[in-house]
Amino acid sequence: MATYVYRCADCGDFELTRPLGEAGPSERCPACAEPGRRVWTAPRLADNGVRTRAAAAEERSAHAPTVTSGPPPRPGTRAPGDPRHARLPRS
Repeated sequence: MATYVYRCADCGDFELTRPLGEAGPSERCPACAEPGRRVWTAPRLADNGVRTRAAAAEERSAHAPTVTSGPPPRPGTRAPGDPRHARLPRS
């Protein structure tokens, strides 16, 4: 669904929500029922509650950012069982 802007000569601008691409050149004003002409703007998509993972993660980290102590482990490697192995040279 997209929100379209129309302009009534008496009442001013008003918005209507229609399926994308189904907005007519004029619509009746909800206040006075006079025809209002469409104002050509970029369509503003209605927020239907679907959020991306990135937006949700950004919001979560705004108040309590995640602190890391180093890069994540390389895939396919596992931590050594013996703590003495941590001091060995790495390839």
